[in-house]
Amino acid sequence: MVGQVAHIKPKRLGLVWLYCPYPVLARGLIDILDPDARIHYAESAPSGDRPDIVLFCAGGAEDVGEAVRRLQEQAPGASVVVFGLSSDLNLARAGLQAGAKGFVHAGMEPSQVVRALTVAASGEVAVPRDLLKDLVAGREPVDLSGLTHRQQEILKLVAEGQTNAQIGRRLFLSESTVKQHLRAAYKVLKVRNRTEAAKLIRERANWD
Repeated sequence: MVGQVAHIKPKRLGLVWLYCPYPVLARGLIDILDPDARIHYAESAPSGDRPDIVLFCAGGAEDVGEAVRRLQEQAPGASVVVFGLSSDLNLARAGLQAGAKGFVHAGMEPSQVVRALTVAASGEVAVPRDLLKDLVAGREPVDLSGLTHRQQEILKLVAEGQTNAQIGRRLFLSESTVKQHLRAAYKVLKVRNRTEAAKLIRERANWD
């Protein structure tokens, strides 16, 4: 009998070094990447085999730059991609400024994460569309958590095109009270008027 040689299809992402201090998150990422990558899940770089991608789970923006540079030293030639727990402009900017090739986050679909890693592995920068405009414009992130619940309600209605009088009737507030809430919200959002506020809210579109 003539022996047959099995042809194993190579995995398109190659070897991915998953550096992730969160075991539950790491397990989910391994499940997502397994069909398309060989995975090395550890705190240290693989020995004897150079990774194509380093996927780094970052907790915050404070130390991400230093971490990205350290991972680049340990895995020269690999594309470092930062993984965030949310769509965090500060984290994405810090990682990219340190030389990362991309940013992905837990709010993305698994297929989007794989596609972003594929782009990063090719040497191009991969960033979610919802952050791209702010990164290109160099815009500073706005801390929406600084808004009160009432301000959020009013701004949603402003973004829908409602007038102060209409908002007041809907929320059982006087028109002057609506104006007071808006003035306070403008300061938090760092905008000058309702037009800029409405535009910002529509662009962000990430309310609970």
